Amino acid sequence: MGSSMLLGNEVDFYIHSYYEFQFAGQTLSINTSMVTTVVITVILMGLILFARHHVLKAYRTGEMNGVSNAVEMIVEMLDGMVYSNMGKYAPKYLNYIESLMAFILLSNISGLFGLRPPTADFGNTLALGLITFVLIEYAWFKSRGLGILKDLLEPFPLFLPVNLISEIATPISLSLRLFGNVLAGTIMLGLWYGLLPWFLKIGLPAFLHIYLDIFSGAIQTFVFGMLTMTFIKDKWGD
Repeated sequence: MGSSMLLGNEVDFYIHSYYEFQFAGQTLSINTSMVTTVVITVILMGLILFARHHVLKAYRTGEMNGVSNAVEMIVEMLDGMVYSNMGKYAPKYLNYIESLMAFILLSNISGLFGLRPPTADFGNTLALGLITFVLIEYAWFKSRGLGILKDLLEPFPLFLPVNLISEIATPISLSLRLFGNVLAGTIMLGLWYGLLPWFLKIGLPAFLHIYLDIFSGAIQTFVFGMLTMTFIKDKWGD
């Protein structure tokens, strides 16, 4: 069964259910966000394997080509960013931070190719926020051990509820910031394509895609990555 969010039977925000099934008494469905998440993951894996092939070929032959040069430049840029923000802790988190930012960026710009960005679904962004939250709390525990209990009671015990809320708010704020910005762009483009006359859909939406998908998508990727690095580094305490 398929469905879409329509406004005046004209606007489609690309929210569709492709297949519904019963599980534990609940009706679940395979929807647009799930499909596009799989598509983005497959594309990302394909790009990684493509880059790996060219880099290994360049090392074997001793001749760098355009692809290997581009990959080296991108990796060095990302490594430099992570090292500059996390210092001696960078090697622990390089793979996660760079993979996270690659996935978010591809998700954010997927609207250019007619897909609904997975990051316009709060379920996806919350999952990313929770993964980061686990790493943040792990760094805190590794750094302080049971001293985290003392930290939660500072400056005095009555602040325990406030400190707990502050910790829990981290993944929620991370996920809502990314979700809200991407969803807003998706809605604006959906309204543009659905409500305006046909001649305004030729050429002009390209500028909206440049800003909402590419520029804003890149900014949100950078913000999520930077906050992730900052929160984790702060928990190490030095």
